[in-house]
Amino acid sequence: MPISRNKAIAFFIVLGACSVAVALALNITWVIRWREVGMIVLGIIFFGFIIAGVTLNTIFLVREMRRSEQHDSFINAVTHELKTPIASIRLYLETLQSRDLSEEQRKKFYGVMLEDTDRLINTVDQVLRAGHLGQKNPKNFQRLNLGDIVQDCAVLAQTRHHLAPDTIRLVDYTLSPPCVQGDPEELRSAVSNLLENAVKYSPGKIAITIEILDEATDLLVRVTDKGQGIPQGELKRIFRRFYRVNARLRQRVKGTGLGLFIVRGIARRHGGSAYATSDGEGRGATVTLRLPRDAS
Repeated sequence: MPISRNKAIAFFIVLGACSVAVALALNITWVIRWREVGMIVLGIIFFGFIIAGVTLNTIFLVREMRRSEQHDSFINAVTHELKTPIASIRLYLETLQSRDLSEEQRKKFYGVMLEDTDRLINTVDQVLRAGHLGQKNPKNFQRLNLGDIVQDCAVLAQTRHHLAPDTIRLVDYTLSPPCVQGDPEELRSAVSNLLENAVKYSPGKIAITIEILDEATDLLVRVTDKGQGIPQGELKRIFRRFYRVNARLRQRVKGTGLGLFIVRGIARRHGGSAYATSDGEGRGATVTLRLPRDAS
């Protein structure tokens, strides 16, 4: 039977530790046996290289195994996100083809199929955008009103998830139009990903607040939810490619692990940043997008 990744990781950690211990033992033996200063120095340097090499090799192996595990999780997630709507669309098409339905039922089926199509397009866009972030594409920035973009994204999220009007609350604290230099599609993608994340990780009643604030020469878009929250140890990791929160939450919340990675990538392309805060699991979370204000 193949060895599981966890066992393999443990094996390489133990192997590295044993190698370090053997190297130290040999080093001590060398020092005791040879009294000459030159040989002692050479021995210390030589075995220091061995220890460093073994340690670095172990760290590399562990990181590669974890990265491979994340890639596998990503492939499984994307497969699910693609296969589910395709199967749904196929089922409705077969029903339309084989049964004589009323006009009302047909319209209902068409609506569901359009929603599944939007889900497919969104998944493909996420994967493509994540790939483009690593490329040095020419920037086609223009002056944009960030408040208008956030408003459009909030309306889209309410429509897509069939949310009540008071579910998402937008508050603009800026004293002048919140304008930035940026790519409109990328900024819409970043804000939409923040909202999608807040909706996904809000079980039960959804209550999301979007704040637009001034901070020195920057503008902040702060999205706060009252959902699952984020463990303190994962506040920085959630912005990594393919990274998702602990396994217990992954079973309940589907996704590709690209949303916040895209948010951070877009923020950096615009000279800004993205970060998250949370009081812990079950206490909600706040994710902030920071962008330079356009002073022109």
